[in-house]
Amino acid sequence: MDAAAYCTTFGGENQLESKVAYVVKRYPRFSETFIVNEILGHESAGLEIGIFSVRPPIDTHFQDVISRVKAPVEYIPSDNVRAAELWLAMQQCAAACSSDWRALDAFIGEPVLNLYQGIVLARKLKEGGYTHIHAHFASVATSIARIASRLANIPYTFTAHAKDIFHESVVEEDIRTKIADALGVVTVSRFNVENLTERFPESASKILLIYNGIDLDRFTYHDPDHRDRTIVFVGRLVEKKGLPTLVQACGILKDRGVDFRCRIIGTGEEEETIKSAISDSSVEQFVDMVGPLPQADVAKEIAKASVVAAPCVVGADGNRDGLPTVILEAMALGTPCVSTDVTGIPEVVKHGDTGLIVPQYDAVALADAMLRLIDDAEMRRHYAESGRRLIEREFDATINTGKQRGLFSRAEVAV
Repeated sequence: MDAAAYCTTFGGENQLESKVAYVVKRYPRFSETFIVNEILGHESAGLEIGIFSVRPPIDTHFQDVISRVKAPVEYIPSDNVRAAELWLAMQQCAAACSSDWRALDAFIGEPVLNLYQGIVLARKLKEGGYTHIHAHFASVATSIARIASRLANIPYTFTAHAKDIFHESVVEEDIRTKIADALGVVTVSRFNVENLTERFPESASKILLIYNGIDLDRFTYHDPDHRDRTIVFVGRLVEKKGLPTLVQACGILKDRGVDFRCRIIGTGEEEETIKSAISDSSVEQFVDMVGPLPQADVAKEIAKASVVAAPCVVGADGNRDGLPTVILEAMALGTPCVSTDVTGIPEVVKHGDTGLIVPQYDAVALADAMLRLIDDAEMRRHYAESGRRLIEREFDATINTGKQRGLFSRAEVAV
């Protein structure tokens, strides 16, 4: 059953009577605006949300949009757990949940910290009157949500993205168990649905496509006819973003005598590596390392540019992007994108219709594609108009969070 049918079957007027716990690894995070968009969509529809973070935040910058979230945030203790603390948590959980401790047999082999946090979370959810748990990423947040679900007898779902299902460290049996125990699994691209269905055919009916959505009211379409000769990149400076290829492509454009600027917006572990690459390619006069910016300022940068470049790659460890939110935002704003065929990206950047797709690691193809969009206003307009229509049809946060609420409202789960 696909997501739309699933939500039609299990949604309805009772969905706003739910109280949903969002379980995440760290909150807030500068780069995870898709989770914030999702929570805001639920809150605007009247759904009561609580946020539970299993690790403290580590970012030094946060997006302004976070201030719009009304949901309270609780941080589950994550320091080294002493035996006395574990026993106390179990006693408190037993009093609140009437737990059958034989349920813990299902979690043999779990790290002690996961077990402790799951027990603490179960008590908090039961005492708080929560009716559903939703975790983001199939890794630690879902591990803890699964434990809490079993002890508190509250159903859980989770969203699978990219690293959490593709990284070389992923344990297949762990993902299999999490899907089997969940009410349903949301994932963010058709590529992911097909991949997970092939890997876990016994749970195929639980794996649902619901694209990440954006608030279209915050991303006004701008006609792309008259744009600066500027390329914009937005994202974390990490391997899977393919920035070395972008820097090489900028070097090719420089050598051809092209008049352009490239603005790299973001921060990350490869920042010094990228700076060295810029120096090695002698493109310092063409490429600006801007650093992180608030979302409103990013939108202004994108709306002035001729092209957004997202030269994503599959990393050596299997890590890759799911479907970068910046692509959705750029297309909503009327700025065409050049990207690669990684995971779900071709589902939104449709080559020759809503943007251009080039091979991974191909700096020449990337340079050629970016130059076409810089030089050709008619091409930009065609891709921009087609792209905006696609975003309105498939990536509207109001519609997509409604599909999720239909999933959350289903009352039964095997626990």
